Amino acid sequence: MKQENWTHLVGNISNLLAPSMAKDHPNLPVVKAEGCYYYGADGKTYLDFTSGIAVENVGHRHPKVVQAIKDSADHLIHGPSGVIIYDSILTLAKRLGDILPGDLDCFFFANSGTEAIEGAIKLAKYATKRPYVISFTGCFHGRSIGALSVSTSKSKYRKHLQPSWLTYQLPYANPKDCPPQMDPEEYFSEKLERDAETLFNHQVDPEEVACMIIEPVLGEGGYIIPPAGWLRKIREICDRHGILLIFDEVQTGFGRTGEWFAAQAFDVTPDIMAIAKGIAAGLPLSATVASKELMQKWPLGAHGTTFGGNPMACSAALASLEIIEEESLLENTKEMGKYALAELQKLKEKHPVIGSIRGIGLMIGIEITDPATGMPDGEGVMRILDAALEKGVLFYLCGNSGEVIRMIPPLIVTKEQIDEGLNILDEALTEYEAVLVK
Repeated sequence: MKQENWTHLVGNISNLLAPSMAKDHPNLPVVKAEGCYYYGADGKTYLDFTSGIAVENVGHRHPKVVQAIKDSADHLIHGPSGVIIYDSILTLAKRLGDILPGDLDCFFFANSGTEAIEGAIKLAKYATKRPYVISFTGCFHGRSIGALSVSTSKSKYRKHLQPSWLTYQLPYANPKDCPPQMDPEEYFSEKLERDAETLFNHQVDPEEVACMIIEPVLGEGGYIIPPAGWLRKIREICDRHGILLIFDEVQTGFGRTGEWFAAQAFDVTPDIMAIAKGIAAGLPLSATVASKELMQKWPLGAHGTTFGGNPMACSAALASLEIIEEESLLENTKEMGKYALAELQKLKEKHPVIGSIRGIGLMIGIEITDPATGMPDGEGVMRILDAALEKGVLFYLCGNSGEVIRMIPPLIVTKEQIDEGLNILDEALTEYEAVLVK
């Protein structure tokens, strides 16, 4: 496309796209992506510390993924699965079953994380014949009405869209809320036991609860990492009452935490898992996952899809799994995540606006607060993000007030690229703090 036509289109974003799509940050015009970089329409190169929002785990346009897509397109572009059947969807199901925890080895493939969540909730309700769902405050599970009914990361996502069916919430375990003299594992496990008992005694009988759904690491809600013992306590409560446990691993899956899935990082296996984002290196693909035994309770007609399990997306997913293994990306994630956290702690000592640093693998949150009050500073985050982008690094935000910078580079990231990104973040933080002093 000619540059003048491209510029004209970019200038008309708000006329061409709905505000709910066009008003996100930062609407960076790009013409190409490769590895850990975007190439801007302005001729600049941008280091991508977002991975397309935790999607491009193996990097943008990995040659092996590109070739897999081309090879698939030479034979088959569309399913639909069930009407026809093809090798890539069956091979992917077998391969995923090998790397998922426990007996999670049967799949309903869809296109997005939200669809995987919808499938998980429908499966739980259908299999148990129970009407209610419990989620955890601060979690984000998607924007369709069903997924929105259990999403509580921000009230604005539910404004004018409150679902007509009832769900219940329990508090998420945020380690910073633990009293200083208490062990977080013990404190939050005991608190959860009390909170669940109160909920069951006063609001909903546990025999009417189909499932509990949770992000094992809080994503859009602020990159909060709970104690493993708290997740084990959730598993225990579910087992006690015949409640199915759903893990939303849309953002934590496919190596992001340093293990294939967060369930393995915390050693807690759910009954149902929703997976998406990093599964297919940028192509739309997701899955609701459970055991064969549980899936047998969800018969033909209880759910369906036209595009789910697209053959090209399945081929890209198979290539992505091979890349993660062949290039030792789980090990790289652990190593680079540890290095990045250590370097960020140095920045925290230097910059009073950094409230806290938390991370697991290459899923890292940098909380920005007002040094004078300690309150979340979402406005400051936007200024810091803009300054970093101007200098060539793309970060993104999360948290209830937009107060957390999320750092989620592709799992192929190198030490040199982390240094490059954090040096620029250092400069952006310095500039913002200079404004605060004035």
